[in-house]
Amino acid sequence: MFIAVKGLLTLFLQERQYHVLSTCYNLMIHYTHPNRILVALDCIIFGYDGEELKLLLIKRNFDPEQGKWSLMGGFLKEEEDLEAAAQRILYDLTGLTNTYLEQLQTFGAVNRDPVERTISVVYYALVNIQDQDVNAIRTHNAYWIGLNEKPALIFDHNAMVEQALNRLRYKAALHAIGFELMPEKFTIPQLQRVYEAIYTKQLDRRNFSRKILSTDLLIGTGEKDTTSVTKKGQLYRLNAEKYQQYLTDYVSFFPELTLA
Repeated sequence: MFIAVKGLLTLFLQERQYHVLSTCYNLMIHYTHPNRILVALDCIIFGYDGEELKLLLIKRNFDPEQGKWSLMGGFLKEEEDLEAAAQRILYDLTGLTNTYLEQLQTFGAVNRDPVERTISVVYYALVNIQDQDVNAIRTHNAYWIGLNEKPALIFDHNAMVEQALNRLRYKAALHAIGFELMPEKFTIPQLQRVYEAIYTKQLDRRNFSRKILSTDLLIGTGEKDTTSVTKKGQLYRLNAEKYQQYLTDYVSFFPELTLA
């Protein structure tokens, strides 16, 4: 009996020792790296002013590269995930939330930032310019600039914009994301001009109208466009339920458009 109890006690103490050692080992595990590598986020913000597709750029009044043009960006905070950080940067610059935001690509060339090794996770956003916070934009010394007037940007920001524009053109041909650039109420010709601005090409008016109406994405408001001095077209609004469906389904608005 004594031997059996002693054996059980020994086994118990061994198990306790194992758990204590295992816990201590787990507490001691941590990652180390000899070099500091920063994680930044850069946001490419597209808007449409009724005539052309524009970028929201900042004229830098801070170093590095003071006085030059760049995208809006910032560093990832310790408590943030990437999506939250991108939303924070977008809100700080425009005052907007619940906008279309998509991760584009990671840029990690060794010498992309001359100050310190920095990896940039890039997002692009589509916003309705009418909803922007003008004061926030002024605070950051930001300006809406047409794609044709885009100045040279710092670091690899030009390549980021090019990648974002390619992604936008690809996605807008298959999904309904062009609506993100529109005001709450719009005419079909106004919507067509958005897509023409995205692709820098004219689209057939009748084909565009027929295709858009066939998707059930539009809901008539019963109102007319009073801003037009000529033909006062029918005003529509977006069918939000259908829109959510078309974010995942392929629509193929423009079968004549060749996708790269």
